Amino acid sequence: MTDVSAPDITPVVRPEEDKVLPAVVYGLYLLGFASCAATTVVGLLVAYANRGTAGPINQSHYTFAIRSFWLSIGWFLIGLTMFILGLPLSLLLVGIPVVAAGVFIMGAVGVWFAVRCAVGIYYLARGEAYPRPRTWLI
Repeated sequence: MTDVSAPDITPVVRPEEDKVLPAVVYGLYLLGFASCAATTVVGLLVAYANRGTAGPINQSHYTFAIRSFWLSIGWFLIGLTMFILGLPLSLLLVGIPVVAAGVFIMGAVGVWFAVRCAVGIYYLARGEAYPRPRTWLI
Protein backbone atom coordinates (compact mmCIF):
# COMPACT_ATOMS: atom_id res chain seq x y z
CA MET A 1 0.00 0.00 0.00
CA THR A 2 1.13 3.44 -0.70
CA ASP A 3 0.74 6.15 1.80
CA VAL A 4 -1.30 8.90 0.27
CA SER A 5 -0.72 12.01 2.23
CA ALA A 6 -1.83 15.52 1.69
CA PRO A 7 0.36 17.55 -0.61
CA ASP A 8 3.04 19.49 1.14
CA ILE A 9 1.47 22.91 1.41
CA THR A 10 3.57 25.56 3.00
CA PRO A 11 1.79 28.74 3.94
CA VAL A 12 2.98 31.93 2.39
CA VAL A 13 4.58 33.92 5.14
CA ARG A 14 4.77 37.63 4.66
CA PRO A 15 7.54 39.31 6.54
CA GLU A 16 5.86 41.29 9.27
CA GLU A 17 6.88 44.87 9.68
CA ASP A 18 6.69 46.67 12.96
CA LYS A 19 3.54 48.78 13.01
CA VAL A 20 4.45 50.79 16.07
CA LEU A 21 6.29 53.75 14.54
CA PRO A 22 3.79 54.43 11.73
CA ALA A 23 1.03 54.22 14.36
CA VAL A 24 2.99 56.70 16.50
CA VAL A 25 3.19 59.06 13.52
CA TYR A 26 -0.57 58.88 12.94
CA GLY A 27 -1.19 59.27 16.68
CA LEU A 28 1.05 62.33 16.89
CA TYR A 29 -0.73 63.80 13.89
CA LEU A 30 -4.14 63.34 15.51
CA LEU A 31 -2.83 64.60 18.85
CA GLY A 32 -1.85 67.75 17.00
CA PHE A 33 -5.49 68.81 17.00
CA ALA A 34 -5.32 69.16 20.78
CA SER A 35 -1.79 70.53 21.06
CA CYS A 36 -1.95 73.28 18.43
CA ALA A 37 0.03 71.22 15.90
CA ALA A 38 3.16 70.89 18.04
CA THR A 39 3.07 67.09 18.01
CA THR A 40 2.33 67.06 14.30
CA VAL A 41 5.82 68.39 13.61
CA VAL A 42 7.29 65.66 15.84
CA GLY A 43 5.30 63.08 13.86
CA LEU A 44 6.68 64.53 10.63
CA LEU A 45 10.24 64.23 11.94
CA VAL A 46 9.64 60.61 12.99
CA ALA A 47 8.27 59.83 9.52
CA TYR A 48 11.25 61.44 7.78
CA ALA A 49 13.74 59.70 10.08
CA ASN A 50 12.28 56.22 9.49
CA ARG A 51 11.20 56.34 5.86
CA GLY A 52 14.59 55.41 4.41
CA THR A 53 15.08 52.25 6.48
CA ALA A 54 11.47 51.05 6.49
CA GLY A 55 10.11 48.07 4.62
CA PRO A 56 7.71 48.58 1.71
CA ILE A 57 4.55 48.59 3.83
CA ASN A 58 5.80 51.10 6.37
CA GLN A 59 7.50 53.18 3.69
CA SER A 60 4.14 53.69 1.98
CA HIS A 61 2.65 54.86 5.29
CA TYR A 62 5.54 57.24 5.96
CA THR A 63 5.27 58.68 2.45
CA PHE A 64 1.52 59.07 2.91
CA ALA A 65 1.98 60.78 6.29
CA ILE A 66 4.65 63.15 4.99
CA ARG A 67 2.54 64.13 2.00
CA SER A 68 -0.50 64.57 4.23
CA PHE A 69 1.46 67.03 6.37
CA TRP A 70 2.80 69.14 3.51
CA LEU A 71 -0.45 69.18 1.54
CA SER A 72 -2.38 70.25 4.64
CA ILE A 73 0.14 73.01 5.34
CA GLY A 74 -0.16 74.26 1.77
CA TRP A 75 -3.95 74.31 1.74
CA PHE A 76 -4.10 75.79 5.25
CA LEU A 77 -1.83 78.65 4.14
CA ILE A 78 -4.08 79.30 1.14
CA GLY A 79 -7.11 79.51 3.45
CA LEU A 80 -5.22 81.68 5.96
CA THR A 81 -4.11 84.04 3.19
CA MET A 82 -7.67 84.40 1.97
CA PHE A 83 -8.84 85.03 5.53
CA ILE A 84 -6.19 87.69 6.21
CA LEU A 85 -6.67 89.44 2.87
CA GLY A 86 -10.43 89.36 3.25
CA LEU A 87 -10.48 90.97 6.72
CA PRO A 88 -9.70 94.54 5.63
CA LEU A 89 -11.96 94.14 2.61
CA SER A 90 -14.79 93.00 4.83
CA LEU A 91 -15.06 96.53 6.17
CA LEU A 92 -16.32 97.40 2.72
CA LEU A 93 -18.50 94.25 2.73
CA VAL A 94 -16.64 93.01 -0.33
CA GLY A 95 -14.32 90.75 1.63
CA ILE A 96 -16.96 88.81 3.57
CA PRO A 97 -17.14 85.98 0.99
CA VAL A 98 -13.33 85.86 0.88
CA VAL A 99 -13.15 85.57 4.68
CA ALA A 100 -15.85 82.91 4.63
CA ALA A 101 -14.03 80.95 1.91
CA GLY A 102 -10.79 81.15 3.89
CA VAL A 103 -12.46 79.87 7.05
CA PHE A 104 -14.14 77.09 5.07
CA ILE A 105 -10.84 76.01 3.48
CA MET A 106 -9.05 75.95 6.85
CA GLY A 107 -11.85 73.88 8.41
CA ALA A 108 -12.03 71.52 5.44
CA VAL A 109 -8.27 70.98 5.64
CA GLY A 110 -8.62 69.93 9.28
CA VAL A 111 -11.34 67.41 8.43
CA TRP A 112 -9.39 66.17 5.41
CA PHE A 113 -6.25 65.69 7.52
CA ALA A 114 -8.13 63.76 10.21
CA VAL A 115 -9.80 61.51 7.63
CA ARG A 116 -6.45 60.79 5.96
CA CYS A 117 -4.98 59.82 9.33
CA ALA A 118 -7.95 57.56 10.07
CA VAL A 119 -7.69 55.86 6.67
CA GLY A 120 -3.94 55.40 7.17
CA ILE A 121 -4.56 53.80 10.56
CA TYR A 122 -7.13 51.51 8.94
CA TYR A 123 -4.67 50.20 6.36
CA LEU A 124 -1.91 49.96 8.97
CA ALA A 125 -4.10 47.90 11.30
CA ARG A 126 -4.83 45.50 8.45
CA GLY A 127 -1.10 45.15 7.80
CA GLU A 128 -1.41 46.54 4.30
CA ALA A 129 0.59 49.18 2.51
CA TYR A 130 -1.27 52.36 1.74
CA PRO A 131 -2.49 51.77 -1.83
CA ARG A 132 -1.88 55.26 -3.22
CA PRO A 133 0.54 57.09 -0.90
CA ARG A 134 1.27 59.89 -3.36
CA THR A 135 -2.32 60.93 -3.99
CA TRP A 136 -3.66 64.21 -2.68
CA LEU A 137 -7.12 62.81 -2.14
CA ILE A 138 -7.95 60.08 0.33
